[in-house]
Amino acid sequence: MARYKYTNNSQGQFISVNLAEQLMPGTFEWTLDFLINESDLSIYDKNYANDEKGAAAYPPKVLLKAILFCYSRGILSSRKIERMCKENIIAKALAEDCEPDHDTIAAFISTNTEAVSDLFVQVLLKCSELKLITGEMFGTDGCKLPSNASKEWSGTLADLKKKREKLEKYIKRLISVHKELDKDEKAKKILKKYRKTIGDDKERREKSIKRLRKGLKKIDRFLEEAEPRNGPSGEIKSNITDNESALIKSPHGYIQGYNAINISDSGNQVIICADVIGSGPESGSFPEMLDNLEETMMKVTGKDKPLKKALVLGDTGFFSENNLQAAADKEIEVIIPDPQFRQRDPHFAEKKEQKVKRKKQKYTVEDFLYNEKEDSFTCPAGNLLTHQCHQKLRNNSGHKYMAQSGICKNCRLLSECVKVKSGKNPRRVLYIADKKYEENLSEKMREQIDNPVYKELYSRRMGIIEPVFAAMTYCKGMNRFTLRSKRKVNIQWKLYCIVHNIWKCIKPLTEKYG
Repeated sequence: MARYKYTNNSQGQFISVNLAEQLMPGTFEWTLDFLINESDLSIYDKNYANDEKGAAAYPPKVLLKAILFCYSRGILSSRKIERMCKENIIAKALAEDCEPDHDTIAAFISTNTEAVSDLFVQVLLKCSELKLITGEMFGTDGCKLPSNASKEWSGTLADLKKKREKLEKYIKRLISVHKELDKDEKAKKILKKYRKTIGDDKERREKSIKRLRKGLKKIDRFLEEAEPRNGPSGEIKSNITDNESALIKSPHGYIQGYNAINISDSGNQVIICADVIGSGPESGSFPEMLDNLEETMMKVTGKDKPLKKALVLGDTGFFSENNLQAAADKEIEVIIPDPQFRQRDPHFAEKKEQKVKRKKQKYTVEDFLYNEKEDSFTCPAGNLLTHQCHQKLRNNSGHKYMAQSGICKNCRLLSECVKVKSGKNPRRVLYIADKKYEENLSEKMREQIDNPVYKELYSRRMGIIEPVFAAMTYCKGMNRFTLRSKRKVNIQWKLYCIVHNIWKCIKPLTEKYG
């Protein structure tokens, strides 16, 4: 017969716990405690005016350590952080036995924009001191994360007005049905029979109507003040809950959220710059990110031109003449390939030929003859493409030329000219971009990226930036934003990045001070 040890969890015990001893060298919590204690947090003092009257406030270092530790464990809710400070021994040690409530934690996170940016730089300075930043090569990319807003409340102003009308009709129909049920005695008996399962039917119906009316008022308030958000291809969808967020396509489908842009260093994947954008393509943020990168590296290195010999690698999403010109103006070398660079690569072409037959090359702008007097183009078949209008396309603007209706339909060169033959009346269109700059850097970059040396350099980009997003979102669980508005989300994203950079300091700090 089996025999087991005696257990009794009702037995009281007196256990001596030294909170400082819970922070063991070589761990994230020890590194976090060391760095925050070493940081200058006097910038937080201006938020308090309780030197003569009022209750004493929680020290900023206590709140920062508790928040950053919980973020590193994927705990993003202020209520859950409050609970961790009460129940988790490591969180209690970092919070120095303080138990801040969730309102204090939430307010602290969402109001300290300048202070969090200052702390971000201070951690970077420590990373530089520990020789974790090389400053030779940088990689940049974006990570699309959901925000604290539902995509069901997204749409153009016309869509939201239709949604309001449907909701109003549904409420009226619901009230009508409920009145009929109240009059029907037979229905009352049936509902009473299942009351234990469905509860008080009348109370449930009243709650349902109250909730729907609340949503209706929410739409009304938004529509009173909202204005159309115009983008390159028309009106951008607004969101009632967080109008600075956007409906964006992520690897897991469409989400309502923000695109978090980072620039990290090639040495140890330390994040140098961090920012978020709501609407619009991520390529539009590149010039501003270069400004931030240069400014931050000036603080880190103390040099006037810290990026003079550096190389910045961006993916094809950042390819545009404006971005290349912005980098050239700052004398920063960049490699940003065009979206078609792999199609020109013989290695990928050979792979493609093994699977499917290679498609015929379509006629390009160079195959069309320009008529300066008439401002038109003549196609290889001898047909005329006349000027239609001047329009914006993505991040550029230019002139649109189009063939007359019906000409291309029976053309012998149709399959070699028109890329999409959908519809009954296919027509060839040319888009001639405006020449804004004397030097065309886009063409130079196309030639440059076809060089094997630059292809080899560009291949390093993925190893510099992609593991950063994987470590933050998958490994540490910092995979969504819990705040609303671009300003607050930007604070939270920088806190996430601080967690990542502190993690990089664990080994060198332990070897030096542990």
